[in-house]
Amino acid sequence: MYRDPNCGCCHKWAEQMEAKLKVDIAVVNRADMVQVKKARGVPADLASCHTMTVAGYVIEGHVPAKEIQRLLKEKPRGVTGLAVPGMPLGSPGMEAPGHEQHYQPYKVVAFGKSGTRTYASYR
Repeated sequence: MYRDPNCGCCHKWAEQMEAKLKVDIAVVNRADMVQVKKARGVPADLASCHTMTVAGYVIEGHVPAKEIQRLLKEKPRGVTGLAVPGMPLGSPGMEAPGHEQHYQPYKVVAFGKSGTRTYASYR
């Protein structure tokens, strides 16, 4: 997982993914995150704070473990990866106990050669 060294939520997301996906995530601090995303084909409008690669796919931002598992199982054609644009409050790693009433709905977006499409929606 590549992350900006000044971002604090990335570690929370990584901890959740390690627990739910039963994997170890290597964390690489990079100041040039725009270049990291560009090199991996992440559309600028889908960018978030961290970028991970797994099994040849790109995972951008606060994607739930459930959707990563689904991606790895289904292996949809034309999909480079999944993204949760921005940093929606309530997404994995962005929980704020006591502020659940302010959680934001968000979409997990599949992107790649076939364009973009909603892969999952969360409320």
